[in-house]
Amino acid sequence: MTQFLPITQSSQLTRIQVATGDVARQTAEKLEATFLSEMLKSAGLGTQSNSMSGGIGEDQFASFHRQALADELVASGGIGLAEMIHKSMMERAHD
Repeated sequence: MTQFLPITQSSQLTRIQVATGDVARQTAEKLEATFLSEMLKSAGLGTQSNSMSGGIGEDQFASFHRQALADELVASGGIGLAEMIHKSMMERAHD
């Protein structure tokens, strides 16, 4: 269910496609959420090493939990990465 920015035949984003602030903002927020999810994974969130751990199934469902937490972090303001990415996208659109 990943949504991508539309790409033209020349593999370049046109000014109109990038200038649509909503699409650029959503893309930047998704990237920040993915980054945060990976950071939560590196921090060990969702892993257990005891006799009650669920094995491979637990690992698979832990990723959904991490992604949901990361999405909520971004929705509540995040760490500012989405804002920086969005500004960069907008600057490139106006070059």
